[in-house]
Amino acid sequence: MIAIVDTGGANIGSVVDAFSRLGVDSKLTADPNLIQEAKGVVLPGVGAAADSMARIQDQGLVEILQKLSQPVLGICLGMQLLFERSEEGDVTCLGLLPGKVRRLPAEKGARIPHMGWNRVQCGDQDPLFAGIKNGAWFYFVHSYAAPKGDFTVAEVEHGNRFPAVVAKGSVYGVQFHPERSGTSGAALLKNFVGMTGCN
Repeated sequence: MIAIVDTGGANIGSVVDAFSRLGVDSKLTADPNLIQEAKGVVLPGVGAAADSMARIQDQGLVEILQKLSQPVLGICLGMQLLFERSEEGDVTCLGLLPGKVRRLPAEKGARIPHMGWNRVQCGDQDPLFAGIKNGAWFYFVHSYAAPKGDFTVAEVEHGNRFPAVVAKGSVYGVQFHPERSGTSGAALLKNFVGMTGCN
């Protein structure tokens, strides 16, 4: 079973539906036991970092999420929550990845929020991108971006280049919405499922 953490984000239903289309058993939950027992954990999110972290704290899930050993996938805001801090609300996040999430700079010709389809550039082929070509299109909606580091797996350009995908051990994060990204997004979610052993 894939546990989808109930962070209160607006996109949670579409994430559940995406796994259902793949024939994968997933459950929206804030139950610590279900999350710890799941073969994979997804941290979705659309909204404000401070609100989502407050919800996670109120549910008593911070330490549980920090100690997971199974594959974890953060989506959009869920990816940003994987870092130490976010400039959005100046909030402490989960600290699974180093660095601070910052607001995208207003560059000429690059509107904020970054909204719509964009190409993702992946260097060395990562297991999450198996069967997905470099430069594939994914759907983005966000105003904040993660810092670059050794954990950067793929980048996207919108004014500046910034991480589109990050990974450290069994922890992955994608800034885009795979559940809204057509065949490429479905392939990426299927690859994540393969890492969990649920398929």
